[in-house]
Amino acid sequence: MKKLTPALALACALAPSLSEAQVRIDMTKITCGEILAMSPDDKSDFAALMSGWFSQKSGRTYIDVGLFQKNVASVIDWCGSNKSESVFAGLQRASEKK
Repeated sequence: MKKLTPALALACALAPSLSEAQVRIDMTKITCGEILAMSPDDKSDFAALMSGWFSQKSGRTYIDVGLFQKNVASVIDWCGSNKSESVFAGLQRASEKK
């Protein structure tokens, strides 16, 4: 019982900080400027997330790595001249044209 009390106190002290670690990000509001400012790892994660979302939306159940890399390069290139544009909105417009 003597060991349980300090462990329980520590767990209770850490619990509020753990629950505050959750962050919500509205992906539709991320701009090209924000993407261009991301680290390479964050850009890669963002690209994978958006690719997965659009693949699911279009019913694709496969990954074409070559096409994925081409699309990421295309989006980064487009973002270079549209820094204030929402990446999500641009991707939606591009996918509707296909």
